[in-house]
Amino acid sequence: MAGGRVFSLLPIALLISVLAVQTSVHGIGVNYGLVADNLPQPSAVVELYKSNNISSMRIFNPNHDVLEALRGSNIPLIVGVEHNDLQSLASDISAATNWVQTNIVAYSPGVSFSHIAVGNEIIPGELAQYVLPAMQNIQTALDSAGLPVNVSTSIALSVLGSSYPPSAGAFTPEAQTYMEPILSFLATSGSPLLVNVYPYFSYKDNPDQIALSYALFTSQDVVVIDGPYGYKNLFDAMLDATYAAMEKVGGADVAVVVSESGWPSDGGFAANISNAQTYNQNLINHVGEGTPRRPTPIEAYIFAIFNENQKEEGTERNFGLFYPDTNPVYPISFSPSQQPPLDAISSNDFDVKTGGRECSVDVLHGGEDVLRQISGDDLVPDGYVAEGDAGQVGLCAERSEARDWRSPLSEGIR
Repeated sequence: MAGGRVFSLLPIALLISVLAVQTSVHGIGVNYGLVADNLPQPSAVVELYKSNNISSMRIFNPNHDVLEALRGSNIPLIVGVEHNDLQSLASDISAATNWVQTNIVAYSPGVSFSHIAVGNEIIPGELAQYVLPAMQNIQTALDSAGLPVNVSTSIALSVLGSSYPPSAGAFTPEAQTYMEPILSFLATSGSPLLVNVYPYFSYKDNPDQIALSYALFTSQDVVVIDGPYGYKNLFDAMLDATYAAMEKVGGADVAVVVSESGWPSDGGFAANISNAQTYNQNLINHVGEGTPRRPTPIEAYIFAIFNENQKEEGTERNFGLFYPDTNPVYPISFSPSQQPPLDAISSNDFDVKTGGRECSVDVLHGGEDVLRQISGDDLVPDGYVAEGDAGQVGLCAERSEARDWRSPLSEGIR
């Protein structure tokens, strides 16, 4: 994941007034980043995916240890092309052939490659000129090897110059220079566009204009009306703005895979365990419905499997579903049918909604202090226990819907 996500919103006054895949891949995947020095061995990571019913994986470069661990796993894989390889792959078909032979053919059919992502969030930018010719050369090399793997690129929503209402979605002039021919290539090849969608960053940058419930999939009411479409969550609005932009430049028939989405559990504004659990669980539950504009199931990938300690300090280090020791950061289920949508109040037996009061309460998970303090509207997630002295608990519970602060939420949670 790259920093600096941008999602263009409607003019503030208007927004305030409104606020008064590839079909053969099912389920939801998770990105597997390696920017850390304390991660488990790839073979253990593959077992972690299997044991949690995580249906697919995305890696950002063709790491051979990871590819070897994936042999025979039947886990569909998106593999990325490193940015420092783009220029040679774009200019030299023999370089593309060698890349495909070394990183794809050598591991086929044991590894189930679904997509190759030629660049991540580099449009627009100085490397953008290499994306399409590199995609074309890699596609030619794959065709020569007889391998039916999708070739695409992954974009951030900073490519949109307009996004509100969603039907007005349009690429910036600079991005359109690259996106129009790329979408033409994808339409011809039948490959999807990979799109990184982060409501978190939009909410963080515009908390006075965007309701947290709209960002977390917990709004009970339609927030945005756009012609025949009504939007209860920001994820759908962002994705439909992308669809609208694609349609304006001939990409109406191109599918989209959400290659990244997630919410941090620490390190910044609104980054806490409760919000992260709520967003990611509700994302898992939601993607099977599609969006108002395209009501068909979405192939999506959560960012990320682990917290990565060598990334930039702050939220970038805290998007993981699991700690490097493979213990969960918070409980989550990858079986949507077994998990009803989370709501910021009603789904938690422990609610410290205090109307802005500060509450010093320890949150325990398996006997370990995982969150030192709760404040404002933070909630204790499912599977956790809040403890504190009587005065502190009383202060938090005074205006709370909590029934019993000192009882465990569920039995047997580690």
